[in-house]
Amino acid sequence: MNYRPINHYLLLADLFVYPIEELRFKTENAQKFLDGHYPTAAKYLAEFTSIINSIPLRQWEEIYTRSFDVQALTTLDAGYVLFGDDYKRGELLVNLNNEHKKTNNDCGTELADHLPNLLRLLVRVNDDDFKNDLIFLIIIPALKKIIGEFENEKIHKKNDIYEKHHKTLITQEENNGKAYKWPLLALLEVLTSDFQENHSGMIDGTTFSHEISNELKIQS
Repeated sequence: MNYRPINHYLLLADLFVYPIEELRFKTENAQKFLDGHYPTAAKYLAEFTSIINSIPLRQWEEIYTRSFDVQALTTLDAGYVLFGDDYKRGELLVNLNNEHKKTNNDCGTELADHLPNLLRLLVRVNDDDFKNDLIFLIIIPALKKIIGEFENEKIHKKNDIYEKHHKTLITQEENNGKAYKWPLLALLEVLTSDFQENHSGMIDGTTFSHEISNELKIQS
């Protein structure tokens, strides 16, 4: 497998951390990089960049929280997205923790399957077979499911449940409520562009590849 340099995933990982003012600058850097190298992904991210540049930090924090944290639309923990609370997620976390330790990839306060941690691991790991598994068996399938949660119908259902149980609703413009759909789509586009040629023959028969692949087929 011939992997091109992929340090740009460090830039993309920053798009999915909790918002702070410094993140505006990092988002602009990611936008400039995509503008120069991935025009389709750049168009997606531009939607997100436009939104966050037009709102105060507090509103950005609320959008992030509603998207990924408290009573969230979805989550950025890829293993949970794929397996829920099933024991298979536990096995995945053990495997990922080992890989994070091997590469000295600090996960901070988040779990090993948190999307930014996976993207940073992707840059650090040298094992091409594992990298291929990480991309095609974990990151891309999880991304597609996460993006699917930003469909209007699903957002409205989540809001109805939230309002029913908490007697309140965080009011936000519909476009802002789907803000994180755009960097997710940008990331999926970049991954597809970078690695699609490695997709064939990705399952090599190893336990990690084989079991994760089987679980995804069962759940789909």
